[in-house]
Amino acid sequence: MKAVYITEHGDVDVLTYGDVPEPEVGPNDVKIRVRACALNRLDLYTRAGARGTRVRFNGPHILGGDVAGEVAETGSQVNRVAVGERVVVNPRITCNQCRFCVAGQEEFCSDAGMLGSSVSGGYAEYVSVPAVNAFHISDSLSFEQAASLPTVFLPCWTILMRKAKLKPWETVLIPSASSGVGTAAIQVAKNVIGATVITTTSTEEKANKARQLGADHVINYNTEDIARRVKEITGGQGVNVVLDHVGADFWPAAMASLAVGGRYGICGVTSGYKAELQMGLMFLRYQTVFGVFMGRKEDLRQIVELAGRGTIRGIIHQTYPLEDAAKAHQAMEAVKFFGKLVLTVG
Repeated sequence: MKAVYITEHGDVDVLTYGDVPEPEVGPNDVKIRVRACALNRLDLYTRAGARGTRVRFNGPHILGGDVAGEVAETGSQVNRVAVGERVVVNPRITCNQCRFCVAGQEEFCSDAGMLGSSVSGGYAEYVSVPAVNAFHISDSLSFEQAASLPTVFLPCWTILMRKAKLKPWETVLIPSASSGVGTAAIQVAKNVIGATVITTTSTEEKANKARQLGADHVINYNTEDIARRVKEITGGQGVNVVLDHVGADFWPAAMASLAVGGRYGICGVTSGYKAELQMGLMFLRYQTVFGVFMGRKEDLRQIVELAGRGTIRGIIHQTYPLEDAAKAHQAMEAVKFFGKLVLTVG
């Protein structure tokens, strides 16, 4: 089959388009004919071997976790999906045997991995995944739309719906409206929950797109002080919830914007890992800080259901044919896009 793979870590020139063997299908697996695979920052980190993603190469390694396509083959023990069914993949692969998985808390699985990072993924014509990771998608949802959902919507759903429990009468602060996570978080907060959304971005063009997505207030971080504007918008109260996927650069302004009783959820650190925490102020103001990486399989089922109804949608900036994966990586590194970049296959 055709695939884009790496045999060593490095810049975009290590991405190779060529032929590799089709993946094998275990008794509890399904082979998916890939139609679309969305890019994520994790793809760039894995390609470069950065941030704990170094691959132990034993032949070609295929990137890509957010996959949508058609079931081409099922393992002997599989009965939940059928050949020909349209599906999207949860890229978080868990053991399904530990006490957390058995209890339905698979996000805590101690033996979990990520499709495209710890195992070969979807920059290919076919990919094999555990059948429990494949979710039916309606005919109303395109493969490109479906592929754009999992890695950005899952952490947003976990933070806003389950952990922070954002309420319709509350206010949430979301950085980087133009990113995949930013576009997803705005929609979950506004379209699903009905909360007041404050977001940040760098240009008026991106600000207008954020408003179209549902943001009530947009702060240009190049020309405005985030904390000061948040205080003005909220009448000095601050925001009830912060969804932070940016990290160190955003932390000072976001913490200064957090209200009494506020909940601060972290699901990414693209700008840096470390920040200074004022513990005294945190306990005096009854604030909570927590981390999230992806979510549960049931979360994705609900996300896909809402996407099929049109309540939420993946915001796709541009699609690329599989053989142009290097161009897509370059576009992601340039950070001049709004939403998701998606590879199409076949």
